[in-house]
Amino acid sequence: MALTSIITVNFHQTAVTIDLLKSIAKSYSPNEVEVIIVDNGADKNMELIFHPYFENIKYIQSKENLGFAGGNNLGIQKAKGDYIFLLNNDTEIPAGCIQTLIAELEANPKIGLLSPLLLYFDQPDLVQYAGFTPMNYLVARNAYIGQFEKNIGQFDGKSYQTGFCHGAAVICSKADLQKAGLMDETYFLYYEELDWCEKFKRISKEIWFTGKTHVYHKESISVGKASPLKIYFNTRNRMLFIRKNTGWLNTLFFSLYFTLVACPKAVAKYLLKGENKLAKWTLKGLWWNYTHGKNSKDLGYEVR
Repeated sequence: MALTSIITVNFHQTAVTIDLLKSIAKSYSPNEVEVIIVDNGADKNMELIFHPYFENIKYIQSKENLGFAGGNNLGIQKAKGDYIFLLNNDTEIPAGCIQTLIAELEANPKIGLLSPLLLYFDQPDLVQYAGFTPMNYLVARNAYIGQFEKNIGQFDGKSYQTGFCHGAAVICSKADLQKAGLMDETYFLYYEELDWCEKFKRISKEIWFTGKTHVYHKESISVGKASPLKIYFNTRNRMLFIRKNTGWLNTLFFSLYFTLVACPKAVAKYLLKGENKLAKWTLKGLWWNYTHGKNSKDLGYEVR
């Protein structure tokens, strides 16, 4: 098997990352896989803590929190593998996962990015991701395929082109990545993998899903479903994604819809529920796009 670089970003979740390393070590040798751990926002070097769990580890300490995109980019630049496999640290992989993904890439040169079936770790009989529907760029909306469906083998053995990959588990060849480019760190968190897919599409590569293998995902360990952090960056980056990846006319129509309809509706909903902080961060996320933001890490994990 060609050398594969697994890149994972750790943010104050040592035990979770160790569980990932254990799952990798069960099926893969150091000659097959290198694991690059980017320790985001780490005041202390944790290299000696991680090394006992897998022999071929590259540990990168970043005292600055670079976000999801920045952390992965830092790891990618140190990767030696022919294939780059981005894995959330809150995932675990079964035997044969990497071989299956590489076989899919090699069988179809049109594939640029490939994500496997994602199952909820705590409820492995439930599907989290089996692809994405195409994006409606006028409203910046698409949907998961298969999410919350009972896993009865309906996706087993199936591979197909899909709207977008899933950032929790996505693989590509290093050669294609070098042509498409790194993730845009302006996003910091959320929408960066969707934007990355657009980069691959621009070099005439396709985005695919495969159910021939799977990954278990411990959803919501890193970020709560209704946290100010998530609300801010989802609001901010939804408009940023449209500004970057569509023409001026589509951006105009989307901006009118998002500013006059979608965001006021969301703010009203939060206020009615007494969630004033979420209403505030929705407006801050919208306002960032009109002021263009100060820099890519303007708030990061300091959102409260």
